[in-house]
Amino acid sequence: MERLSQERMPLYEALKQHDSKRIAHFDVPGHKGGRGNKELKHFLGETCLRLDVNSMKPLDNLCHPVSVIKEAQELAAEAFGADEAFFIVNGTTAAVQAMVMSTCKAGDKIIMPRNVHRSAINALVVCGALPIYINPGINKELGIPLGMSVKDVEEAINSNPEAKAILVNNPTYYGICSDLGQIVALAHEHNMLVLVDEAHGTHFYFGEDMPVSAMAAGADMAAVSMHKTGGSLTQSSILLCNKSMNADYVRQVINLTQTTSGSYLLMSSLDIARKNLSMNGKEMFRKTVEFAQYARDEINKLGGYYAFAEELADGDAVYAFDKTKLSIHTRAVGLAGIEVYDLLRDEYDIQIEFGDIGNILAIVSAGDRNLEIERLISALSEIKRLYEKDKTGLFDHEYINPDVVMAPQQAFYGEKHSVPIIESAGEICGEFVMCYPPGIPILAPGERITEDIVNYILYAKEKGCFMTGTQDMKIENINVVTKS
Repeated sequence: MERLSQERMPLYEALKQHDSKRIAHFDVPGHKGGRGNKELKHFLGETCLRLDVNSMKPLDNLCHPVSVIKEAQELAAEAFGADEAFFIVNGTTAAVQAMVMSTCKAGDKIIMPRNVHRSAINALVVCGALPIYINPGINKELGIPLGMSVKDVEEAINSNPEAKAILVNNPTYYGICSDLGQIVALAHEHNMLVLVDEAHGTHFYFGEDMPVSAMAAGADMAAVSMHKTGGSLTQSSILLCNKSMNADYVRQVINLTQTTSGSYLLMSSLDIARKNLSMNGKEMFRKTVEFAQYARDEINKLGGYYAFAEELADGDAVYAFDKTKLSIHTRAVGLAGIEVYDLLRDEYDIQIEFGDIGNILAIVSAGDRNLEIERLISALSEIKRLYEKDKTGLFDHEYINPDVVMAPQQAFYGEKHSVPIIESAGEICGEFVMCYPPGIPILAPGERITEDIVNYILYAKEKGCFMTGTQDMKIENINVVTKS
């Protein structure tokens, strides 16, 4: 079969051909190209509604791709340097869960940092695997979790030689990377697979002078959130596999949870974004780094704020830094990150990615403009001038080491009862508590609730963090495991 060029977009081309025909649709979706829902058509556009179609032979089937989706996935695998690529339309959450569930069964151990996204722990709740958590390093000045030290990984491997896999964040939300190459070498030496949550690392595959990507480091699987920094539509993602994995089995695992009605809008956006990255990625991410570096330099001149970057690298828990990330420490101006986040949105019409109790993150891309970068810098300067105060009393850390006393699945599905969070210290948590974004649990099922954690939750709520995870929508009560 003739090899396709990276300039091709098989799925996009098939959709365009389909759209050019005068097909009478007696299939779903019921809006019939927007004619059955004119408000939606006027809101999203006629083309969008016409291309929102269902699986059919000319357009292939995401659950069992044999033609244009298969070709689009093969081009994606080639572009990312992987042996296989799967289009994911349930978000990178589904890709992370597919990685864990493809490598672990009930009772199997998996080594992972505790500052993983909730999707990884959700996978443990579903499949019954047991986490061996590595506490990430902590930068005490910034209060943020870092990467995994190679020494800590080695100790976890030696203490749990029967573990099936190691999951690594590459990078963290803040832009911190572990020594992925060394971790892969260690894991493979001990017959363990390496799974990489690369939700924020699409650009590692296409930019120049970037931290190493999962596939280049020899990892076995990687979940890549194309919509975050790759330019595809929200909720679209790619799962990459190397030849160490049985791709047909991985596809079966994906199909356990992924929709059978894959969105062609999402899939075609992956196809188009892959082509764009292949053709223009170097220039796109060169521009992104220039924007981010300019913003860092100017923000650091303001005083108080600290836009951190590669100077944090220590060759271990901060092996490398993602220069596209504009991570800014705010506590020295007397404001929690979430307070700066809210002020930027409410007073200056600037929406950044997230704010936590000590930092903010602004996602920068080649789609930004100089004017918008200057608006952000100016707004931060004015916030400092108008709202700066004494930092006394501000929390100084984002991460609290967990005390895991029960498997997540056992705690989540076990008998539980509700207690006020303020009175929950000493209990075993039966659900999740987290700020979103970034979606890293403060508490996960099976962990002991401590006074430190209770105080953190109350503080985060007081500062205005958006809390999620508990059955109680007001985040006042928490389900804890009932003692037998």
